[in-house]
Amino acid sequence: MEITLKGDMVIENVPSIKQKALRINLNENIYGSFAEIGAGQETVRQFFRAGGASRTIAKSMSAYDKDFSDAIYGIENDKRYVTEARLRKMLNHEIGLIEERISREKHPNKLFFSFANTVATIDFAKKYKGHGWVGIKYQLEPDQEYNDIILHLRFKENDARLQQETLGILGTNLIYGAFYKYNEPKKLLRYLYDHLDKDQLEIDTINFSGPVFEDVDNRLMSLQLVKNGMTDAVMFAPDGNNVLPARVLYKKNILTLRGSFRPVTKVNMDMYEKSYNMFIKENRVNPDNTQVVFEITLSNLRAEGEIDEQDFMDRARLLCSLGQTVLISNFQEYYKLVEYFSQYSKSRMGLAMGVNNLVDIFDEKYYRHLSGGILEAFGKLFFKDLRVYLYPMLNDDGTITNSENLKVHPRMKELYKFFKYNGKVIDIPEHDPKILSIFSRTVLKMISENKEGWEEMLPVGVAELIKEKSLFGCETEEILHKKDD
Repeated sequence: MEITLKGDMVIENVPSIKQKALRINLNENIYGSFAEIGAGQETVRQFFRAGGASRTIAKSMSAYDKDFSDAIYGIENDKRYVTEARLRKMLNHEIGLIEERISREKHPNKLFFSFANTVATIDFAKKYKGHGWVGIKYQLEPDQEYNDIILHLRFKENDARLQQETLGILGTNLIYGAFYKYNEPKKLLRYLYDHLDKDQLEIDTINFSGPVFEDVDNRLMSLQLVKNGMTDAVMFAPDGNNVLPARVLYKKNILTLRGSFRPVTKVNMDMYEKSYNMFIKENRVNPDNTQVVFEITLSNLRAEGEIDEQDFMDRARLLCSLGQTVLISNFQEYYKLVEYFSQYSKSRMGLAMGVNNLVDIFDEKYYRHLSGGILEAFGKLFFKDLRVYLYPMLNDDGTITNSENLKVHPRMKELYKFFKYNGKVIDIPEHDPKILSIFSRTVLKMISENKEGWEEMLPVGVAELIKEKSLFGCETEEILHKKDD
């Protein structure tokens, strides 16, 4: 990459797509195959056009016909073709063929790779813009195990031809980054958008695996997607691994709890349990088709203006340890969160929140950027089949604030009454009064000051994990003894 100087600024000249493809082609050891389904053979075309492709390309194919595809890669259990499972089968199959057909004795220095994508571009009615899975399986040393980089994308353009071209550029960026930027995964992510705009596509899931990525935390890589504006939200399953939001949320009844969860407390879990019990009794809610999501907005992950990545890991780890699914989003306003979920499900949804959060929803300052102001936001929020489950707040004088005596700005009074008395805001009556005085900020301060008693404020197992991993600045007796020594 060339560097130029402009005044006191250093500006990087990004290699063109042709330059990237040519550099790969001119590397005498990089050798592999391309398998692309659903949007032409746009990635391999870049390598053919760059020149010197005979050194690099073992084979290029596109099994468009479903019967041919099934005959080559097998039949998926769900009979779908644009899936991660299908992509992995394609990558493994093509690498197997290379190893079977190319002699290591004759080519001891070759670095094998297989690149694949399986995508669906925009439909004729332009109702569904399309999405796809893209990946590479490759070596960096001839005798090394394979590394994988697999991502999911969503197209934003409204023309199939443009989507195909976008896919070809992304694929070339991925191959180039895999071989030349593998030691800087965070930069590799940003380079995926070289010669692309975020209005062209969204990358909402990425996973790295293999020997060169042993120290890569895929959760942190997902956080980078949100941080860099590549996607609005990423999701983690209870096992802590990245998961595609569409796969988890598709056609589900969704109950969401937003919070800082720093750390998760008994109040958070009581709010979840009580609101869940109310939600599954609602009409049009199927308990077997309900997904609970604990959501943290990116603004809650900032410390002194920057993302505190360790802090993020700590919160996500604790929530996942409780068997919860976690969403990290860029949505400051609730209506944007509801709009996001509405992409995947038209079923009834619920929001569980505390009094302060509901008061914030009725604060006009959050909607000044909308031409229709708060009315536009509320139209987007409550137009959907949605209910708010309100958890009460214990006041300093010992009284309780709930939906009946909650105070909003005088201009918002009638609007609040409208939603309240139309059944959109419902109190959680069966809360545990003994834990209402628990606040995350209090627990966090007690942990940092090494005070006793905070453990009892947290769900079972959380305190032990905080101590074991020294989360949130927790210092165990063992650590304190080492300091004294």
